[in-house]
Amino acid sequence: MSFNTALSGMNAAQSDLNVTSNNIANVNTAGFKFSRAEFGDIFATSSLGSSRTAIGSGVLLANVSQQFSQGNLEFTANTLDMAISGDGFFVLNASVDNANQIFSRAGEFGVDSTGFVVNNSGARLQVFPVNTDGTVTTTSLSGTIDLQLPQTAGAPSPTTELDLGINLPATAPGLNVNNFDPTVATSFTRSTSASIFDSLGESHIMTIYYVKDAAVSNSWAAYYYVDGNPVDITGGTAGAGGQLFNRINFNDSGAFVNTVPASPSTAPLGFTNGSDPTQTVNIDYANNEPTQFASAFTVNSLDQDGFSIGRLAGIEISETGVIRANFTNGQSDAIGKIALARFANVQGLAQLGNNSWSDTIDSGEPLAGEALTGSFGQVRSGAIESSNVDLTGELVNLITSQRNFQANARTIETNNTITETVIQIR
Repeated sequence: MSFNTALSGMNAAQSDLNVTSNNIANVNTAGFKFSRAEFGDIFATSSLGSSRTAIGSGVLLANVSQQFSQGNLEFTANTLDMAISGDGFFVLNASVDNANQIFSRAGEFGVDSTGFVVNNSGARLQVFPVNTDGTVTTTSLSGTIDLQLPQTAGAPSPTTELDLGINLPATAPGLNVNNFDPTVATSFTRSTSASIFDSLGESHIMTIYYVKDAAVSNSWAAYYYVDGNPVDITGGTAGAGGQLFNRINFNDSGAFVNTVPASPSTAPLGFTNGSDPTQTVNIDYANNEPTQFASAFTVNSLDQDGFSIGRLAGIEISETGVIRANFTNGQSDAIGKIALARFANVQGLAQLGNNSWSDTIDSGEPLAGEALTGSFGQVRSGAIESSNVDLTGELVNLITSQRNFQANARTIETNNTITETVIQIR
């Protein structure tokens, strides 16, 4: 019996060595959680036996338990590297042909040939679908989608409004608004230009010419040209060559009074490049505080709401897990929110390798949630959670396990000596 007891001790020491060796081997594995060997003694008596005099029968390996303590964060230059500060797990689809979801703490992500964000084993990162403002439409794990980075900003958007905030010089001499000629610099006071976009995303130059009216105090005429061609203002005043312009009126303090018409809008621009020929542009002065002060002509604000098609310029990931794609046309779109999961009993998770786990009956069903809610934690972009292995402690444990093995081996040697002595009795 003592041989078996010592042998069980050697097996236990060997198991402890194996667990420690695995921990040491993964000291640089991102998202790795160290394990510890947990043992139980072997003890049994018959129904009529006395437990006070019974001797145990050795030791057995009861469990190899992973410890899900937080690892240190190592910061990188890769935006798609992500770490979780908290109890959450990344949710992944194991493969295209396998819809089973797996869970991981390793945030070393990249992009595959089709634009999907994947980990080192090709599993696709799952996100909650979002509205344009980044709010999620569902927080159910069954509603998550594969995260795919877009390559374009989608369809272009034509310019519908031009915002202009300007100061027109009060000291400028008055001119005859009916003598305006864009090719004669002395026929207008000042001018400015802006890029606008048609329905195909092609850029055009809109130029606005301002003429201080000598006949009407504190009143200016605004003429509009697109790509060098005159454009009428709907309901405007007939001026040079019959072109319709809008007026901008100020009081004697230089403050804006109104425009005539009240909301200037161009006539259809009539593009001939295949884009929408009925496109018009509203000119908003009233909400941009134009002035007429005795200072130089300045453009304080100039903005338009159109844009062309764009290419992906980069992505940003907030601490709440919202992923925004930035494009070369200045647009920014929310494309998803990192889906996180947690478990009632993380030590009940089944290890799958590649720093991933699956849920089991012992772990309980995965609970889905968003970063910075509950105990799911915070998503850190440009960082990786390192292994939580304490190398110093593992090296000490290695020595302890070795001593345990040697001591049990010595027990067998001692038992062997006693047995030989008994056999040699005459």
